[in-house]
Amino acid sequence: MAYTPMIQQYLKVKADYKDAFLFFRLGDFYEMFFEDALKASKELEIALTARDGGVKEKIPMCGVPYHAAKQYIKVLIEKGYKVAICEQVEDPKTAKGVVKREVIQVITPGTIMDDQSLKPKQNNYLGSITQTDARQIGFVVSDLTTGEIRVTLLQDFNSLRQEILTYGIKELIVAPDEDQNLTRDLDLDVTLSYENNVAVPTSLEYLIEPLSQSVLKETVSRLLNYLIRTQKRSLDHLQKAEHYYVNDTMLLDSNSKRNLELTQTIRDHKTYGSLVWLLDETKTAMGGRKLKQWIEKPLLNQDEIEERLSCVEALIKHFFERDAIREALDNVYDMERLVGRVSFGNVNPRELVQLKRSLHEIPVLKDILKNVDEQSLKTLGEKMDSCQEVYELIQRAITDEPPLSTTEGNMIRDGYNETLDQYRHVSRNGKQWISELERKERETTGIKSLKIGYNKVFGYYIEVTKANIKYLPDGLYERKQTLANAERYITPELKEKERLILEAESNQMDLEYTLFSELRLKVKTYTSRLQKLAKFISHLDVLQSFAVVSEANRYVRPQFSHDRTLKIEECRHPVIEKVMKNNEFVANDVVMEEECHILLITGPNMGGKSTFMRQTALCAIMAQIGCFVPATQATLPIFDQIFTRIGATDDLVSGQSTFMMEMLEAQYALTHATQDSLILLDEIGRGTSTYDGIALAQAIVEHIHHHISCKTLFSTHYHELTFLDQTLPNLINVHVQAVEENGHVVFLHKVKRGQADKSYGIHVAELAGLPHSLLDRATTILADLEEKKPEKIMDENQHELTSNDDVNEEAAISIEQSQVEEESEQLNFFPDQTTSKPKNQSYSKREEDVIQTLKNLELMMMTPMDAMNQLFLLQKKLK
Repeated sequence: MAYTPMIQQYLKVKADYKDAFLFFRLGDFYEMFFEDALKASKELEIALTARDGGVKEKIPMCGVPYHAAKQYIKVLIEKGYKVAICEQVEDPKTAKGVVKREVIQVITPGTIMDDQSLKPKQNNYLGSITQTDARQIGFVVSDLTTGEIRVTLLQDFNSLRQEILTYGIKELIVAPDEDQNLTRDLDLDVTLSYENNVAVPTSLEYLIEPLSQSVLKETVSRLLNYLIRTQKRSLDHLQKAEHYYVNDTMLLDSNSKRNLELTQTIRDHKTYGSLVWLLDETKTAMGGRKLKQWIEKPLLNQDEIEERLSCVEALIKHFFERDAIREALDNVYDMERLVGRVSFGNVNPRELVQLKRSLHEIPVLKDILKNVDEQSLKTLGEKMDSCQEVYELIQRAITDEPPLSTTEGNMIRDGYNETLDQYRHVSRNGKQWISELERKERETTGIKSLKIGYNKVFGYYIEVTKANIKYLPDGLYERKQTLANAERYITPELKEKERLILEAESNQMDLEYTLFSELRLKVKTYTSRLQKLAKFISHLDVLQSFAVVSEANRYVRPQFSHDRTLKIEECRHPVIEKVMKNNEFVANDVVMEEECHILLITGPNMGGKSTFMRQTALCAIMAQIGCFVPATQATLPIFDQIFTRIGATDDLVSGQSTFMMEMLEAQYALTHATQDSLILLDEIGRGTSTYDGIALAQAIVEHIHHHISCKTLFSTHYHELTFLDQTLPNLINVHVQAVEENGHVVFLHKVKRGQADKSYGIHVAELAGLPHSLLDRATTILADLEEKKPEKIMDENQHELTSNDDVNEEAAISIEQSQVEEESEQLNFFPDQTTSKPKNQSYSKREEDVIQTLKNLELMMMTPMDAMNQLFLLQKKLK
């Protein structure tokens, strides 16, 4: 038994779109069958039904209403699925057999064009890659909503991963033979799509003209062919591919962006509390997207940075002009996406009016910028193309308050088209004629309740109640419909007028849609000019945003050093300062002269070490995106990269502990950092045993000092490391101050030169509310650890264990046995040998100094680590 013709049609279409849900149009519903139905019913939480498909068993089926489909599609896309929209492409009234259906568009995570599914101030990027035999990777990123295309050549998968994360790519296009485990290898949640055709589409050859490398051309062509295959419509708004180089901007790996909370917070992944939230005083959606792009890729070119800073400074000085700019930008809509929708063919009349209103503000902006005494801003104003022709075209054609739909009519102005005006005249006058006919018929027949009505089935009619039918003249009225209490009639005169009115209304609708389509095509010819204008507006919007934020928060213009001096006076954390009340934030100086490479930061938990480190990095980023910085004075080098390891995070899914994450992030920084980088390392080595941690921490500091020599902020609770300033000339100790008052710790949050005397960990535990008995015991153990030999502490602690009621005797014996076994397996630290000299051999002056120093050591007053350090120094002198 074969499937029904309709199900056969469905299966034929589905065969070409196996990786997508097929929304199959049947009447007022989009239906799904078979596996699509089973999966969609769960994902969308809709009822699963079944229907007869011509075979013995019924076919699984579910559907969504046509008018509500956008919301269901949005849910599927957000979950990483694709949706193929299959519509009827012929009139059912004229169709022979099954109505012809075709897929008119495939909606994917990277090709969304519906505003309901897009975030105004975030791009929706689609990526494409091509791998070469030389292990290079061609990488292309594009936002279909704005038409931008950016390309670069990457050297390894790690760089690819970082770029994918930077752009927030939702979908990645690869060759069909590409390993399907690619997303797993990249450790990313990205939808993979496949495209084999890399031939350059003839109509879009101009897009790859700027590219010279074949791998980049191939990668762009892969993306273009995928878009042509899935979108099935004009792509004229796509812009020429822009070749960028990763090393042209500051490199910020994903860990650093997360740790510094540049675009979202670590805890809840929200914008509130991030740097982009703080700096976002933009007035337009495209300005908001530009701001995010600048933050994620700070500049390295000092001239470009200084140009932005000069513009911000000028806008701060010109308060009234800046206020006028903000007022004008308030009336500017998202021109980038509006232009994209014009080209894409899904723009509606209201959106064209939004484009017109946006263009109305351009002459205003140009006039304002003429009065600002900063050449870059004047030049920006001069470059703005008012596109007056587009404004006048829309103004002439579209009414001020048009409907949302293109099929409702009443969107084209009177006077724009003569034929349309004639149709409207007939329609409007015809309705007036109907009203006049109703009045006349009442007078002629004397029936005051007589009325003329209209419905879509019967058209116009004269309705008379049955009690009044006897008053109608004979022969003139033709019965059309019988009701319970009335009869409906038509007359030859009314019938002729009905034909003229309905024909005019129908023609009017069709003509309005035709005129709107022609207008859209005319506007599309200005795509390139409008896109350039949108870029200038978004650029200005971000600059005015920086000016507003800088003035409101008392930021200063940064200076840049060429001798790698880092000096920030009264530096503040911009976000924490903003969310704190009553201006309670404590500012600190960050001073690292040319010869200072490393600040070793000690101090208590909750004292502000991490904040001190983060605010330094944020100041550097803000300076290099062209914004003023939170300080009273700031001189910084231009950093090529920033690496951070701040806070403890497990990656449980991949089975990586906090300590492993520490080591991986440290390894990445040490491998990729240069002399011009900034490294922030917070509490490295805390995830393992004390001696392991100290050894690793010290080795990392020494490696940075000897082999990288970049600016580094290294915070630690290992006070044993503070002696390094004696052996590492480019390291300086600083500490976060805290004082004890009446047994309680007071955090001063002030960073001073020198080392901290203690960590105040027990005091922090007290603030957390741990039991007092526990805190007392911890205080006792701490005193023992600081004052007694390790052997004695171990013995006493073991005695505590054996005398404790909660620990049985067998456990105590087990502990003793394990300690004996451990001691028997312990290797000697030094080989047995005679260390004394023959009697007839005298000591040198240096050896005598070492012996005297050794005699003077107060070993009972030293910690084990202090003793080891002293031994190391003495041995170094002898060598």
